[in-house]
Amino acid sequence: MQSLTQLRKLGLFDARVPRYTSYPTAPQFNAGVGSETVSAWLRALPEGASVSLYVHVPFCRRLCWFCACRTQGTQTAEPVAAYVETLKKELALIGARLPKGVTIEHLHWGGGTPTLLEPAMIADLARAIFRIAPLGPGAQFSVEIDPTEIDDARLDALAEAGLNRASIGVQDFDPMIQEVIGRPQSYEVTKAAVDGLRARGIGSLNVDLLYGLPHQTQARITDSVEKVISLDPDRIALFGYAHVPWMSKRQQLIPTEALPTPEARLELYNTARDLFVGAGMDEIGIDHFAKPDDGLAIAHRNGTMHRNFQGYTEDRSPVLIPVGASAIGRFPGGYAQNEPATSKYQERVRAGDLPIAKGHVFAGDDLVRARIIELLLCDFRADLNAVAAEHGAEPATVIAMADGLDAALPGTTVLDGGVLTIDEGAKPLARIIARFFDAYDMTSARHSQAV
Repeated sequence: MQSLTQLRKLGLFDARVPRYTSYPTAPQFNAGVGSETVSAWLRALPEGASVSLYVHVPFCRRLCWFCACRTQGTQTAEPVAAYVETLKKELALIGARLPKGVTIEHLHWGGGTPTLLEPAMIADLARAIFRIAPLGPGAQFSVEIDPTEIDDARLDALAEAGLNRASIGVQDFDPMIQEVIGRPQSYEVTKAAVDGLRARGIGSLNVDLLYGLPHQTQARITDSVEKVISLDPDRIALFGYAHVPWMSKRQQLIPTEALPTPEARLELYNTARDLFVGAGMDEIGIDHFAKPDDGLAIAHRNGTMHRNFQGYTEDRSPVLIPVGASAIGRFPGGYAQNEPATSKYQERVRAGDLPIAKGHVFAGDDLVRARIIELLLCDFRADLNAVAAEHGAEPATVIAMADGLDAALPGTTVLDGGVLTIDEGAKPLARIIARFFDAYDMTSARHSQAV
């Protein structure tokens, strides 16, 4: 087990590194990828392909101060209704480029606050999606739900649309912390949302929590975690709060003097982890937990879990189609991101253009390095010979990518027979170890804390 002194020496408490929900990471995207590129990628999909869709709804009734997502506030339904009409037009543009027989394996609505949509909008948007591609057998349809922005009518509309997994934002249940981060949300309101989902047969619920928030202590996070456990979720995403006020101006409202130290952040994570594991959940990767019979836990045990822009997933599709302002997608040929600004996004869609702003075309050893990084963050282990075989690369060349790792981060990994394994005590350093395989210059990119 690595001691705090060793972890500090290896840079855990000082480093700022990517979360590696993609490789290359978003700061490496460029304007060389546009609507023509993505049109070609869509048309090149085989007939009957299985794809995933991410739909971004950027609107919120309230703007939480901790959030660094692309969102904007609204108190009326008019801009939301206009945005849904634009989403429908974008979906039609995508559908015109898809081959026959495409089905959806995973559908996720994120935000922002997707549950801000009125019931008729929810039904309308779902119909527009399923006009271009139906859900395939065993497909997963998930929506991010704000318990303070949901009611029976919207729950009914989501269930009728085919929702079968819900992602519930909690962050922290402590009233003082909620006030400081601009996220008032009682346990009772959250439980009512959970009960409403369960009553409608939604069989899989996951909860998002944050550690590293201002004024968060071991006692407070213990109380929040115990409340979450009482809700009986199927999986947990325990994310470290990323304080990035240079990216998200609203985070300037967060009192930096009240943020825990990096060492305290690790203790907060460990406290929450021990409680979730003690409640019978499997520890998944660097920041997830799941019941042993949950699909994510099964994929983790089977070695089929993946990592994408939503975090860990059992989604097996090589294609993630982005829909909505700022949405990011992945294709066999590379990444693509829609226009981040809602106004620019809507302008381009209304003009009949796929609203792609930038992206990245895979080149060189991108896919090999991406797979190594994904394996290390999913399994803490990467069979470099298998990666080489998967991508038609020379095994010696792939194994050589680990040259210098032991010197840079001594005692953190073992390379044996071409299999690279992260030491149990070095798992908190997983993102730093993954960075070793990142061939791109990160000097101009500013990332979140490594812990």
